[in-house]
Amino acid sequence: MKTDPRPTRFNRENLDFALANILAFKFRSLLTILGIIVGIVTVVLVASVLVGVRRNIALLFQEFGPNNIFAYHLNGDPGNPTVKPEELTRKPLRAEFARLLLDACPSLEDTAVQIMVPNLVDSRAVTARYRGAENTNIQLQGATWNFAQVTNAELESGRAYTREEERRRAKLCLLGANVAASLFPGGDALGKNIVVDGVLYTVTGVFQKRKGGFWGENRQDNVVMVPLKIVEMRYPDLETVVLYCQARPGARSAAFDEMEGELRRLRGLGADEESDFILSTADSIIGQIDRITMLVQTGTLAISGLGLLVGGVGVMNIMLMSVTQRTREIGVRKAVGARRRDIVWQFLLEAALLTTIGGILGVTIAGLIGLILAWFVPNLPAAPPAWAVCSGLGVSTAVGLLFGLWPAVKAARLDPVDALRYE
Repeated sequence: MKTDPRPTRFNRENLDFALANILAFKFRSLLTILGIIVGIVTVVLVASVLVGVRRNIALLFQEFGPNNIFAYHLNGDPGNPTVKPEELTRKPLRAEFARLLLDACPSLEDTAVQIMVPNLVDSRAVTARYRGAENTNIQLQGATWNFAQVTNAELESGRAYTREEERRRAKLCLLGANVAASLFPGGDALGKNIVVDGVLYTVTGVFQKRKGGFWGENRQDNVVMVPLKIVEMRYPDLETVVLYCQARPGARSAAFDEMEGELRRLRGLGADEESDFILSTADSIIGQIDRITMLVQTGTLAISGLGLLVGGVGVMNIMLMSVTQRTREIGVRKAVGARRRDIVWQFLLEAALLTTIGGILGVTIAGLIGLILAWFVPNLPAAPPAWAVCSGLGVSTAVGLLFGLWPAVKAARLDPVDALRYE
């Protein structure tokens, strides 16, 4: 029994007709899918940037260690905290809490302290100088001798200062990778004396370059780390005290609860009072970033949806115009045996092909913009993720099918006799 060859022949003819019609009106087709292109570029580009930022931030906190718990008296990044009105009266944490927590919490392995010095102190900029070279983009930090060990910060060269050197306030420092590269392009930083905020320090070690960061930048790469006792002596009024507590393997949840209870006791909080400090882990911080990312993506989808809606309406209008212009063609096709479903598929295919081309152009443009961003910000990968590319192409095709359905049905319902008489 022979099968009807018409579906295969008409499907191939439909594709030929669709491509011919699109190419015959290139400029009109481009204007029609402009909204599709804008919508897809917006979605794919924002997704690319957010995925890159999220990956870098995840690396940043994962480097600190999966078993670490961070304590601070305010919400957000200690270098740039988001201070709520109810937090303004909170007292900063004290450096001695680290030792007290280690003694009181059996689930803790070790603790370290970090105090950040602002970039401006008494209206003067905090900079690092070595002979004729100067770096004005440093982050001066005071840290305990074991900070690198607790936070898994590996040294590229040299050593960290010792507990004894910290106790006697030895003028020693560790340099982040960016600071070392700017002051010592030849890589010979060890043993050299640099001036930081008017004080002479000897470089004992250089940190490896960090893998992650915020927007491609990791603050630890710009750090000049000196013994905690020096910062406490020189800047006694600083409130940016951060505690880094390393839990024993498999005991992070228990350590978290123990720390919370002990900090509440140390700060004299009653049972009915809320905690006036924040405990964070790498997982919780990454979770917060994911929630922010989701909000940004939702807003982006809403904005890009307008572009896709405009593009879809444009496609519908153009396809309705095409139906009117090609009424006689439709009549001829029906007269030689084309069925309604063949006409429907002809116009649906043309609409879907048109918007799919818009999706391909949108994805391509987003990829090119991502490459340009990566050129200017090498640490910010903005390559379109596979799911964003597939979603962009899928959505663009779906828009064509959805908004091309009514014109296709209208074309299929035309009476062949009336269509042949149409002028």
